[in-house]
Amino acid sequence: MPSFRTTRHVRHSAADMFALVADVGAYPQFLPLCLGMRVRKRVINEAGLEVIIADMTAGYKAIRETFTSKVTLDPAQMQILVEYIDGPFKRLENRWTFRDLEGGAGPQCGVEFFIDYEFRSRTLGLVVGSLFDTAFRKFSEAFERRADILYGGVRDAAARA
Repeated sequence: MPSFRTTRHVRHSAADMFALVADVGAYPQFLPLCLGMRVRKRVINEAGLEVIIADMTAGYKAIRETFTSKVTLDPAQMQILVEYIDGPFKRLENRWTFRDLEGGAGPQCGVEFFIDYEFRSRTLGLVVGSLFDTAFRKFSEAFERRADILYGGVRDAAARA
């Protein structure tokens, strides 16, 4: 039952990073293995939180799988919860948490990324499990690079100097 957790310190505000991760429709532009994303529905739940139902197609070479998730955005808690609905997994839960950090020049935040998953098919898990594990390890980096592009970053500042 693979899981992965990482915390990264980035030079962007928690609000900016939350907005970036919440923009699920943009994932195919920068996220490893994400070949497509279709937002099926956006609603406000009984707790007043935005909930997105989306289909993500992930793949590498000849292997493609589409799965459906429920994404709950909680800006007050600076947390995004992704819950599995349907597809090739037995289970999948993904959680992002964002915390502004004090000190240093400019905005900074800690971004915690956690994913826990298991493929429904043992064979599929053996074939693509290590590929997904590698991709999940790169997700946080991909979001950080995207934030640098959208909001400006250290790399941009170095290029202008």
